[in-house]
Amino acid sequence: MDKKPFKTYRDSMQTRIFEDCHKGSKYVARQIASLIEERNKAGRHTVLGLATGKTPLELYQELVRIHREEGLSFKRVITFNLDEYFPISHEDCNSYHRFMYDNLFSHIDIEPHNIHIPDGTVPPEEIEAFCAGYENQIKSLGGIDIQILGIGRSGHIGFNEPGSLITDITRLIKLHHLTIDDASDDFGGVEYVPKQAITMGVSSILSARIIFLLAWGERKAEVIRRTIEELISSEVPASFLQQHSNTVFVLDKIAASHLSISQKYSELDKGD
Repeated sequence: MDKKPFKTYRDSMQTRIFEDCHKGSKYVARQIASLIEERNKAGRHTVLGLATGKTPLELYQELVRIHREEGLSFKRVITFNLDEYFPISHEDCNSYHRFMYDNLFSHIDIEPHNIHIPDGTVPPEEIEAFCAGYENQIKSLGGIDIQILGIGRSGHIGFNEPGSLITDITRLIKLHHLTIDDASDDFGGVEYVPKQAITMGVSSILSARIIFLLAWGERKAEVIRRTIEELISSEVPASFLQQHSNTVFVLDKIAASHLSISQKYSELDKGD
C-alpha cells in the first residue's frame, strides 16, 4: 500500500451522474464531436485515446451516428488504443484490434495510417522496443487530447492492474485474476484467456489533457467508490486519476450508488 502522500485534485474532480448509460454515452460523444469539429475548422488534428469492452460501445455507436447523420469527419483524427491482449492475432474475435474496426473504424472516414493499436502479434523480444515506440508516437503528436477510460473490477485503467505505479508507461503486464475471470465468457473459459497484455501506463494516461472515465451498473459501483472517495493507492490504479486536474467520471445512477458523498457531485444529469 502506498504511504507517500500525493497532491490530489479530489475537490475539483467532476462526476456527472446520468439516468442511464445511453444518456451518459451521448454526453461524452458530444464532447468528442465538439472538439473534432473545432479542430477540423482550424485545420488541426485531434488525438484520441480509446478504450474497448462493453462500456464504450454506445459511445462509439453515437460517434458513428454523428458521422453519418451530421457529417462529422474523422479524417484529421488520430487514435491510440489503450491496450491489447498478448499474444493474440488481429483477426481473433476477442482482439481489441478486431473490436475497434467492428465497432468504430470501419464505419467512419478515419485514415488507416492514423489508427494505432498495441500489437498482440509482436515477437516477445521486440515488445520493449514496440512499447517505447508507442510512447514516442504519442509524444511526437503533442499528446492525447481526450482519453476515454473504462474501469475494471480490479481497479484497472487500461490494463494497469493492482500494483501498477504512477510512473509506469506502455509495457507488457500480467493480468489480474479478476480481469481474466471477467473475460472468460468471451473466450469460452478461463484457460483460453491470454494471461498478459500490452497497455499504456498510468503515466501515459495521466498525460492526456481531458479524461472521461465511463462506468455503468452495479458491478462497477464499489470500485468507483474506492476510486473517488478513498486515498490514492497502487492497489486501485484508477485512484491515480485523483492526481489529474481534468478528469470527468461519467456514471449511471447504479454505478454511482455506493458514493457516500454523492451530494457533492452533480445533480442527476438529464442528458439530451
